[in-house]
Amino acid sequence: MKKIEAVIKPFKLDEVKEALQEIGVQGMTVLEAKGYGRQKGHSELYRGAEYVVDFLPKIKIELVVADDLAPAALEAIQTAARTGKIGDGKIFVSDILDVVRIRTGESGPQAV
Repeated sequence: MKKIEAVIKPFKLDEVKEALQEIGVQGMTVLEAKGYGRQKGHSELYRGAEYVVDFLPKIKIELVVADDLAPAALEAIQTAARTGKIGDGKIFVSDILDVVRIRTGESGPQAV
């Protein structure tokens, strides 16, 4: 099993969700986040004063999928989240050793 964590632009969430549902991903966790990478934020003008916005709003999506579904999930996220502009985000992939469904006690891939 693989855990996929994707940090994307907020307005791309619906497109990414739909793309993942189309390939059979059944669940995900979505978190509101703030951060910056190479873009390093930007400056804005507010009431005549300029200030720097260091942390930009992002969305973090977490999902756990079977090993054979991971490449399709990565491709779906990349395609749906890409704008071609700086700040499109990142995708992190990690191995998951085990999963336990709290309600039933099931473990392993069937618990996902």
